[in-house]
Amino acid sequence: MSIEAAFIVPHPPLIVPAVGRGEERKIQDTVDSYHEVARRIARIAPDTIVLTSPHATLYRDYFHVSPGTQATGDLYRFHAYDEKMTVPYDQEFSEALSRLAMRRGFPAGTEGEREPELDHGTYIPLHFVNEVYTDYRLVRIGLSGLSPLEHYELGILIAQVTEQLGRKVVFIASGDLSHVLKDDGPYGFEPEGPRFDAEVTAAMDAGDFMRFLTFDEAFCDNAAECGLRSFQIMAGALDGKAVTHELLSYEGPFGVGYGVAAFEVQGEDATRHFGQKLTASLRNESSNLKDREDPYVQLARLAVETYIRTRERAVVPAELPAELMERRAGVFVSIKKHHRLRGCIGTIQPARANIAEEIIDNAISACSRDPRFMVVQPHELPDLVYSVDVLGEPEPVGTLDELDVHRYGVIVSGSGGRRGLLLPDLEGVDTVEEQVDIARRKADISEGELIELERFEVVRHP
Repeated sequence: MSIEAAFIVPHPPLIVPAVGRGEERKIQDTVDSYHEVARRIARIAPDTIVLTSPHATLYRDYFHVSPGTQATGDLYRFHAYDEKMTVPYDQEFSEALSRLAMRRGFPAGTEGEREPELDHGTYIPLHFVNEVYTDYRLVRIGLSGLSPLEHYELGILIAQVTEQLGRKVVFIASGDLSHVLKDDGPYGFEPEGPRFDAEVTAAMDAGDFMRFLTFDEAFCDNAAECGLRSFQIMAGALDGKAVTHELLSYEGPFGVGYGVAAFEVQGEDATRHFGQKLTASLRNESSNLKDREDPYVQLARLAVETYIRTRERAVVPAELPAELMERRAGVFVSIKKHHRLRGCIGTIQPARANIAEEIIDNAISACSRDPRFMVVQPHELPDLVYSVDVLGEPEPVGTLDELDVHRYGVIVSGSGGRRGLLLPDLEGVDTVEEQVDIARRKADISEGELIELERFEVVRHP
């Protein structure tokens, strides 16, 4: 048995008549496509439905798989007081997926349940399925803040468990598209919204799963998209499979994009291992950057690779440039993986004998002690890219006019010794006001509190 088909569906509560009270007729194409998806699922008669939802339990660095034997949900908060369902879970599947992830060192499992009730991203698709087919068990999975490739890899693990258990499976990727399509919509308008919807629905229609993995992150944030990571997991679940591809409908009359697409498995296709292709491309890019690293970045890489492989502190190499050995300065070491931050730790003022020692200590901290991330694993080392920022002396400033988000970093100080720092020229930080606000929040300084500002320049070693 295997994954037989996959479907992308939106989850607007008003599509359920008890919620929409006639408004659902304004997205009739979506309603009709949903009924078609339900009929196809009934025809397949799966043992298990694997459903990914943006509104299930979500962690930044972990995929949550709902545990237990069943779950109940309702649409009470949407004033549909008679809408309620209980669905059985495929507990064996969920536990097998959790075990496989643990063996692979992959961050997914059944720990940390926070919302046991069915979320509306799960409820809405199952409302339509249950009208025509109920003889299934559910596996409900949340998304994460991890990279597109890690979402894709989770899909591969789901496919492997499907084969291992001999299940007939249908995959449902629940997710709306952009939420910023119209000025009079609930979230307003951004030009990236319609562009995102046009590009992602074109990818659905063409079966171009690589496109799901390669959207620019800032573009997606500006488009306020909802479901892309769900689609990425689905793509991984169909890794290496020949599939039909149909965009059944697309609508956005309320300012939110609703796409429905269907993919039915036709066999194997060795050209559709998109995760492998993207990994190879990114590693080639990383290798090219490694060939151009200067001694500062080489030292950061040496420190991380030595510590992760041996748990030992790297020895300072001989014949480093004089500045590394003779000068003291604050240093920040940043680590990225697949263009996403993987760790960043630094010192505002020098704490070690020289810049070389500062780099080594901060690189070790960045890969193992940044509280925002799990410790770097040995298999990740080929994918990591490093940068080192050497800080100049901070100087006080009196007004925001003395700052420049591209030239200067900023230090925001409040009472009790709280200080927050933000480096200059960071992607997604476009104004001085944003820069100061982020640094303030990093130091847990309240918005109305009196603050002092300092600026500093950096020499960045990419």
